Amino acid sequence: MLWLALALNAAMFVAEVTTGLLIGSTAVLADGLDMLSDATVYAIALAAIGRSPRFKINTATLSGVLLLSLGVGLLWEVVRRFQVGEAPEGLWMMAVSLPALAVNVIVLRLLAHQRNGEVHLRAAWIFTRADVVANVAVILSGLAVVVTGIRYFDLVVGAGIGFYVIREALEILKDARAERASTT
Repeated sequence: MLWLALALNAAMFVAEVTTGLLIGSTAVLADGLDMLSDATVYAIALAAIGRSPRFKINTATLSGVLLLSLGVGLLWEVVRRFQVGEAPEGLWMMAVSLPALAVNVIVLRLLAHQRNGEVHLRAAWIFTRADVVANVAVILSGLAVVVTGIRYFDLVVGAGIGFYVIREALEILKDARAERASTT
């Protein structure tokens, strides 16, 4: 299950980052980078299988730190593009986000029974849950850009994904801290 999630997220990372850069979409780029962080979390979760509870807590903590870094980086990119950007291609935003949404719904269903499991697997489920929300937001942003031609919808969604990613990172870090406290 984690291997499939890793492969799907890695493929969507390449597709979304490439498309985001080509069409100038902060929201698509943000979602693509979030796919990279998910692929990383799944790889870390795979490495934690069969390891000690301490190792699993440490991998969840690492996941949280990576996600927090990603969120801060996304916000930085939004600020940069606010100053020097133009309207992205809304149809392309929707076209790349629909398959990303499908991938994330599949992965979320695969991981559903893990959301109450060990801390490193809960982190993977939280990452994927955030992706579904982000995909829907990017699709709506693309539609708004198509209808209005206003680039700020893309920037708002990019910033929203950044803030949401930070919130999810803090939830993972809190969960890992609580798990660490309960095992000592």
